[in-house]
Amino acid sequence: MSKLKITPSGSHGQTHDITIKNARGELTADWSYVGFGLHKLRTGDKVTKPTGDLEVILILVEGRADITANGKNLGELGKRMDVFDRIPPHCVYVPRHSDWRAVATTDCTLAICSAPATADYPVCILGPNGIETTPRGQGTNTRYIHNIAMEDRDVASSLLVTEVYTPSGHWSSYPPHRHDEDDFPNMTYLEETYYHRLNPKQGYGYQRVFTDDGSLDENIAVHNEDVVLVPRGHHPCGVPYGYEMYYLNVMAGPLRKWRFENHPDHNWIYERDK
Repeated sequence: MSKLKITPSGSHGQTHDITIKNARGELTADWSYVGFGLHKLRTGDKVTKPTGDLEVILILVEGRADITANGKNLGELGKRMDVFDRIPPHCVYVPRHSDWRAVATTDCTLAICSAPATADYPVCILGPNGIETTPRGQGTNTRYIHNIAMEDRDVASSLLVTEVYTPSGHWSSYPPHRHDEDDFPNMTYLEETYYHRLNPKQGYGYQRVFTDDGSLDENIAVHNEDVVLVPRGHHPCGVPYGYEMYYLNVMAGPLRKWRFENHPDHNWIYERDK
């Protein structure tokens, strides 16, 4: 199995715990910015964690929970009971040097997106208000985006977070593109994780992670709840007919900007369709 694919450790409790340190060890390569965790909670389950030097965005992927962040009780959050309802999620930004607590009021799936903070931002509820469902692409490249915390929202110092729905038989993160050089404004260096969900859940999709020089070229079969690490290179994904794919992207790097370059062999698709 590819070292870029992380499978869930179970079906209850903390099923993913991807940190800067353990991702770097898995890749035997530099990984300095992105962390991703996931908790599958049953009604009444509680999770409490400090943020340390990291900033955190909590995503209620499914279900409801009472959320407290940095001592501030935000009450019960969450409206989306099935991720494939395609409605924008409730999300919470939590600053560094604080903590957060979640108490599940229904069965819920809670994602924890993290990156080293470079500035102090206040606790903030990021959604569903202010998050639109936006189409992107053409034909079987069409997908639907929830921009939770991209650079147009000044809500974080490092994190960039978005959700994507890829319909049956479609491609996404396509044409192939990369953001692995610190060369702003042409390109920004951003590590990235993909948390995948499939509907129906027995489905599968594909993600390819590859560099122009071929030093990295992984073709990965992804299943429900898998996470793919993208340390560098292009990273398109697709889903077969009969299934739809959701993924939650977490990106971070030296600069909170998303600047990328399409693969030169396939950029004509973007130029034709824009």
